[in-house]
Amino acid sequence: MTALLRQRLRRDWLQLTLWILATVLMTYSGFAGVTQSYATLKDRIEVLAAVMANPVIMMFRGLPSGASEGQFLSFEILPWLTMLAALMSTFLAVRHTRGDEEAGRTELLAATPAGRALPTLATIIHGVAANIVLGVLVALALIGSKLEPAGSWLTGIASATTGIAFLGIGLVSAQLMRTSRGANSLTVWILVGTFLINGIGNVAGTPSDDLTRISSSGLVWLSPFGWAEQARPYDTNSMGPALAGLAFGLVLAAASVALQSARDIGEGFIPARPGRMHARPALSSPHALVWRLTNGAIVGWAVGGALTGMLATKLSGLAGQVAGQNPAVAQILDKIGKAGDLQETVVSVFFTMMGILAACAAVQILARARQEEAHGTAEIVLAQPVGRVRWLLDYLLVATFAIAIIVAATMLAAFAGLAGDEDASTLATVVTVVGLGQGLAACVFTVLTAATFVLIPRGTIPIAWTLVMPATVLGLFGPLFGLPQWTTRFSPFAVTPIVSGGTADLRGTWWLALIVAVGATASLALMRRRELHPTA
Repeated sequence: MTALLRQRLRRDWLQLTLWILATVLMTYSGFAGVTQSYATLKDRIEVLAAVMANPVIMMFRGLPSGASEGQFLSFEILPWLTMLAALMSTFLAVRHTRGDEEAGRTELLAATPAGRALPTLATIIHGVAANIVLGVLVALALIGSKLEPAGSWLTGIASATTGIAFLGIGLVSAQLMRTSRGANSLTVWILVGTFLINGIGNVAGTPSDDLTRISSSGLVWLSPFGWAEQARPYDTNSMGPALAGLAFGLVLAAASVALQSARDIGEGFIPARPGRMHARPALSSPHALVWRLTNGAIVGWAVGGALTGMLATKLSGLAGQVAGQNPAVAQILDKIGKAGDLQETVVSVFFTMMGILAACAAVQILARARQEEAHGTAEIVLAQPVGRVRWLLDYLLVATFAIAIIVAATMLAAFAGLAGDEDASTLATVVTVVGLGQGLAACVFTVLTAATFVLIPRGTIPIAWTLVMPATVLGLFGPLFGLPQWTTRFSPFAVTPIVSGGTADLRGTWWLALIVAVGATASLALMRRRELHPTA
């Protein structure tokens, strides 16, 4: 067991460090943002009242539990702290179970005295320990910000137990699905679904007379995010709901061990869809094969983009009304978007989220190239009259095409949301400029992943996702939490074109285009001399 834990720590130390540091940074920066932007009790009460008056906005925020600094901070950042812990845990669970099984490591370990169950038990201990470290550091960051220790420790515990709940979900998903890609997709959809269920449960709740607190509906108890929020740090400080995530995660972890013992290595409980006996003519080219391997994931990302686009234009009017009644909201929206008009700012913020979705899709597609190489199936393709450069180019083209599909789906949904809007022509310009700009930012991560794949093959997947994570935090939350402007410029999402007062500001467009051109050219040129690395 000790040797297995050391091996997992050696493989994961960089990824876990970045996930945990990003969570702690969000905690500390969130406190700084609250104290700077909502310095008075009156400001915080006005914001809570405004948010509760708009159910659509409320669905994507935390649970209001009062207007003190600690209570308002929990409302602002607890959903995102638990989201980061959940993502860290699900990826860890799948990587060390189904991922190792695909790479052949599980079969090698099963042939030793360790047997089949011990590696999974090591993964459970490893994941629980990572979440404990995350929870302790979150609590210490809040205590260091002079907040009440009881609420601070409960915030850390709620973040950690939500991560453990999703660790269990990831472990069970890895037993159900036959591939790590399928297991990761299942866990992400569960994560998104439970997040929305919690939001709907809060919207359906009953607000207090002073509009600073909501009693959620029973729907929130179907979501691990709801359990964390029902702990109500800095308010009632209820430990029971927070510990529900711990119990849920450990029960699922035990179930995953039982499920593993009931199946063969390499198999899953959800069977793969049977393929055709003979390939269609459309699969006669290498790029068609890449498209066939990735089109399901692309459709999923495009659906997420379409939902984002619809919300961008539908919520822009609501946000403008709220901000018109509340200067604090107007101030924070201006800080995030740096656009002249509040509706333009809201659209820009939502399209930043679209850029992140598109970048994730591109990274997933390029990561597929590494998986094909590690599994040995790339050799079969390259044994045909297909060169290494052509092979990598196909993945770059499909990734770029995927970005274009996601951008198009988001923009079309946004245009549909503008139907009947008096400012439709102005916002249509914002949608076009910002949408294309965020698509260019996503292309940056395409070429960075390709360059990593060529230069550091074994580090492709962890490094690529590690690059996306800080760029997301800096681009989406950096201005909100008051980080210096020079730090946010490290994120491609934060330097894309914006529209301010009807005028387009190209900002870092040409730099992004240069990075994409140089990165793609260099990756393809270096691929010509690179040998295959079929081992994971």
